[in-house]
Amino acid sequence: MKKWIVLLSVYTCFCANSSAQHLSVKEKTEAYINSYKELAIEEMLRTGVPASIKLAQGILESQFGESTLAKNANNHFGIKCKTEWTGKKTYQDDDAKGECFRVYPNAAQSYKDHSDFLKTRPHYAFLFKLEPTDITGWAYGLKRAGYATNPTYPEKLLKIVEDYKLHQYTMLALAIRENRNAPEQQVTATVDATKLPVQLAKEEDGKNNEARIQVNEKPRENKVLEENKVKEEPKVAQVTAEDTADKTEYTIVPEKKVEPAIEKKAAPYPDGVFTINHTKAIYAKEGTSLLALAYRYDISLSKLFDFNEIPESDILDTDQLLFIEKKQKRGASDLHEVATGETLHTVCQKEGIRLESLLEYNKLKKDSQLSAGQKLYLRSPVEIKNAEAKAKTKNTK
Repeated sequence: MKKWIVLLSVYTCFCANSSAQHLSVKEKTEAYINSYKELAIEEMLRTGVPASIKLAQGILESQFGESTLAKNANNHFGIKCKTEWTGKKTYQDDDAKGECFRVYPNAAQSYKDHSDFLKTRPHYAFLFKLEPTDITGWAYGLKRAGYATNPTYPEKLLKIVEDYKLHQYTMLALAIRENRNAPEQQVTATVDATKLPVQLAKEEDGKNNEARIQVNEKPRENKVLEENKVKEEPKVAQVTAEDTADKTEYTIVPEKKVEPAIEKKAAPYPDGVFTINHTKAIYAKEGTSLLALAYRYDISLSKLFDFNEIPESDILDTDQLLFIEKKQKRGASDLHEVATGETLHTVCQKEGIRLESLLEYNKLKKDSQLSAGQKLYLRSPVEIKNAEAKAKTKNTK
């Protein structure tokens, strides 16, 4: 009998292992997500690393938890030792032979260290200026900062996020954060009971003829508590009928203030791609990732800087007009009248003309200051004079 029990146990284990080995990549990935989504959300709340990006990196780096590094070292993100690491180490071939990788006691420590690794290194700092929902900026930013050497690393991350709808975990983390930061809807204050709107429920109590005064309850939406938690009873103040004019402590719900509607200023340019002086341009909002824009419009980041004659940066600090093609050497009109506050750069952007051409036509230097009302040539003065002379000749005929 014992022999049969042992054989049955062995057979059961064999079947279980065989079943696990025959799971599809999709099933393995979904199992990984179910195992680690809570960790990803917790780390987003703690450090700001988007849950969707963290899960995608974990899936890609650990081969949905089945890589040697993930199984033997609990290292889900391929983080190497670096000089500051004092924990356990393991060695395996990667970009070079026998590279040193960090060993963690469990997956949770790997997830935590991954967040700290990104958060504490200066070359990843620009990522945390991005919106957590800007996964394109994060994916390409990680590659740009040197996290991975694979040239298609960003595309792989984005495909995983899209295929497995990982956005939902970032949105869930944002909802949790918003709920945590929501102001308390109920306050306690000392007020004059004669001026407080209350429901009087007079009850005789035999000895002291007490009246119970119950203040209006909380709004229903604020009374919903998590399961397994005891619901709070509305606070009731016990006072005698003669004391209703006294100042007593009550729980009151402040009236909701209706904030005046703020009119949104219309954008000075249309949405999407439009043209200025026969050159394609867009109007980008503050906080936009320039790397994401370059990717979206299929140009290199260096060309985006060059087309707009701006210094290298990661995130737009103001709303800006940006060209996604090289600007023209000549303006659409002959002259531009300088408005208050305009600079050489803003004139070039408004007119869609290259800075070098504007400087040449007007004999200016890059640091030249403009004054309101000043007239600037947008074409060669010689060309303008020749065109005027031609027009005069035509009119006299």
